[in-house]
Parts: sequence; structure tokens; C-alpha cells
Amino acid sequence: MTPVVVVGAGPVGLSAALALRARGREVVLLEADPEDRERPGSRALFVHRETLALLDAMRPGLAGEITAYGQTWRTRRTLYRGREVYSRTYPPHRPKEGPPPFTSLRQVDTERFLRAACERAGVEFAWEARVLGVRTTATGVWLGCGDGREWSCEYAVAADGARSAVRGALGIAMEGERGEGFHVVVDVAHAPGAEPPPERIFHYEHPGVGGRSVMQVPFTGGFQVDLQCRDDDLEEEFGTEEAVRRWLPAVVGEGYGERVLWVSTYRFLRKVAASFTDPHRRVLLVGEAAHLFPPFGARGMNSGIADAAAAAAAIAAGTVEDFADVRRSAALFNSAAAGTALDHLRPRRRIVRARQRAAAALAPVLPWCGAWLEHAPYGPRHGAPVNAGLKY
Repeated sequence: MTPVVVVGAGPVGLSAALALRARGREVVLLEADPEDRERPGSRALFVHRETLALLDAMRPGLAGEITAYGQTWRTRRTLYRGREVYSRTYPPHRPKEGPPPFTSLRQVDTERFLRAACERAGVEFAWEARVLGVRTTATGVWLGCGDGREWSCEYAVAADGARSAVRGALGIAMEGERGEGFHVVVDVAHAPGAEPPPERIFHYEHPGVGGRSVMQVPFTGGFQVDLQCRDDDLEEEFGTEEAVRRWLPAVVGEGYGERVLWVSTYRFLRKVAASFTDPHRRVLLVGEAAHLFPPFGARGMNSGIADAAAAAAAIAAGTVEDFADVRRSAALFNSAAAGTALDHLRPRRRIVRARQRAAAALAPVLPWCGAWLEHAPYGPRHGAPVNAGLKY
């Protein structure tokens, strides 16, 4: 019997496998895709200080590898209808202070570092292993794949994403809501010799795109643009590569239309699994198999890696029930925080828009008004259980 099987080789599954190996457990990691799969897009950009510390505990030196490659930008700017209402530049990070507040890199690069660390740690990979069946008992788990391969193990960690086959096979429901409207996410490569300043910029009601809000975030080698569309916008008008090339110059300037790396759309989902384990406490749900959050606030991957670390600790200590309670509480907090952010980003009430306008008008004389506009789109960042992955 294999001691532990992890399902899903995204950043959360790789982290779970690495954390289990750090505790001396033998691990087989099942991935539905082939070994040479391509994973386009930045997806989760931010790896935060708390997450870096967790990864370094799993594999000493890993945080240093990731931060040496990633980008830690120091300037944040917020604009309202084209006028700056907030700007802050932080002092350079000093390595003796420990990990930086965050590092910014595309998810494909984060996965590359994690996979290499897993291989060095002795994680066994099984590629093209699509799980279709799951059964649990009081003593273990059976998993069956579409090609006939089977695994029996003491515990399984389900890190197989938003459409988790493991969660579905166990009949665990996702509870929550789906927001109106959609966002467009675009990865853009730097133009050699003309890299923009490494700043995170948020535009309320950007005049260049008809008053839609936009965020621009740097990462190693380029930057990501997130366009917030209106409820009645059509995806073909804003969310295709051709459409992006039409509106992108108004946001970032000319010359980037041919440097688009990836285009995707997403809708705000706030959902949490009804249970983070099966009734026998043998399967542990982590990451998007357990919860779905909007990307604002960087709660997804960061809280998923915290789930992974907690799952490995619970398996080693035999405290799976505690894992389920603590991590679900963290997920519910994150979901509520994302709801607060959504109320600000897509205000349905006139009073919210009025407050935003008033804060923008007063920001030059009352700096705290600009600070509120800067921080409000990300929701609350404090008060959740440890390692809830709240900071953006």
C-alpha cells in the first residue's frame, strides 16, 4: 500500500507532495496531463512571504531560488479617472530580513521550481493518470484511473483543481456564489530595451477603456493587465486576442499588440467545499479542489499552499479532523473577504460609488482617502487563521 497519493501536479499538489516528503512520507503524485504538458498564462502571480516561508520549510533554499528569479516591485500607484490618488514606494528589501514581502512570477515558473524540488526530494510522478473513481474506508483510500491503473493508500490529498474529479467522486458539494460580469486577463512580454517601470498600478474607471477599471502588475519578463468588464459587455468585444489588441494601447501604450503572450477571461467565484475531507477522514481537499476565490487579493494559490502544508502536518500527526476545521474556517474568511472586495470593485449601491468619488476628490488633502482607494479592492487582510494566504 502506497502511504500517500497526491492528485494534481499544479503548485498546490506539488507543494503537498514536497511537504509530505519533508515529513518522511513516501508520495506518489498523479497528474492527468502528460509530462510534457504546456501550462500557458501567468494565472497566480504572487508568492507571498508567508508562502515562501512554508516552501522553505518543505525544502530549504527553495524560497531563495524562487525569489532570485521572481520580481519584487516596490511601487504601488492608484489612479481615479486618470488622476493619481495614491503612490507609495517601499525601500529595497534586504536579504538579511528574510524572505521579501512577495515575489511576482508566472505560475508556470513557480511550478517549474516546485517540480524540480519534488524530483530532488524523491516524489514519484505518474503522468496521464486521470482519476475517475475514489473509494474510502476507515483504513485507506482506493483510486482508479481511466487507463486501468489503480492505487491503494493510507491517505490521499486532492489538489486537482476547480473541477476536482476526487471531490466529485466523493459527492462533496461546493457552496457559494458566482458574481456578475467578467474580467479579461492578459500577459504581455516586455519590449526589449523599453521595459516600463516595475510598478503595480490600479486604475479606477480608466478613461482610455470607457471607464472600466484596470490593474497592471509586473512579473519577471513582462506584466499582466486585468480589465474589469461591465455586466452587459460581450466577451468577443473585450476578451479575445483580437479585441485585446484594440484596447490594450489605450492602457499601456503602443507597441505591445504583438507582445501578447496569453489572454483569458474569468468570473468572480466565491465557493467553499461543504467538507474538506471524506467521512472517513482519509481524503483531504486542498487548493481549488476545496475553495474558489477571485484573483484579487491573491488568496487562491497562497491559501492553497497553506492548505497543502497543513494537510501534510495533519497526515503526519493523525489530526485530519483538525485540518478540516481550521482550513475550512480560513477558506470561509477568505471568501467573505473576497465578497467585501467585490462590493468595492463592482459596486451595486450608489453610496459605494459616491464614497469612491469623494475619496478621490479628497485624496490630495487627506492622504488616508487615497490609501482607502488603494487597499479596498483587496478586501480585509487580517484576522483569519494562521497562513490563510490573505495578503496580496
